[in-house]
Amino acid sequence: MNGARTIVIEPYDPEWPAQFAVIAARLREALGDVAVRIDHIGSTAVPGLAAKDVIDVQVGVADLDAPLLLTAFQSLGATATQISADHLPPGAGDAEEWEKRYFRPPASWRPTHLHVRAVGRANFRYALLFRDYLRHSSSATAAYAQVKMALARLHPHDVTAYYDVKDPVCDLVMDAAERWASDIGWSP
Repeated sequence: MNGARTIVIEPYDPEWPAQFAVIAARLREALGDVAVRIDHIGSTAVPGLAAKDVIDVQVGVADLDAPLLLTAFQSLGATATQISADHLPPGAGDAEEWEKRYFRPPASWRPTHLHVRAVGRANFRYALLFRDYLRHSSSATAAYAQVKMALARLHPHDVTAYYDVKDPVCDLVMDAAERWASDIGWSP
């Protein structure tokens, strides 16, 4: 067993986009020009997709080591963590493309994950393409929801086991997403 919290997958909540908007406004005010863009990512950003009740936010920055980045997040009451990279998909190439910063929001915020990634890097693109493809493909969305619900049922208290399976499933979805992106000329 790894991790004390229970993994619970809930039906889609139509309030998630509005909750993201509140978080994004707080981030925009604190980060100013440090944030090139702020995006709602992850399962709560896909209409109809069951998810953990956690808003995933991607803050796109020009420089992960910008001195004002840490200061701006601290001004919100957010804390930096030791997480410094994303899951590296098979054949992903340069590990630097998957580097990130991760912050825990203040305790007063609703459950939120704050991912900071450099605009233009592979992990920045991955999060947006994954979201947009699931918004496009109802069959991929339904299958992905089934996987997440099964994993939560099979490993409700083991976050490591949950992600050990979920991450490669996301990589499989991304194979179809890359073809879709090429077909329609998608870009972030």
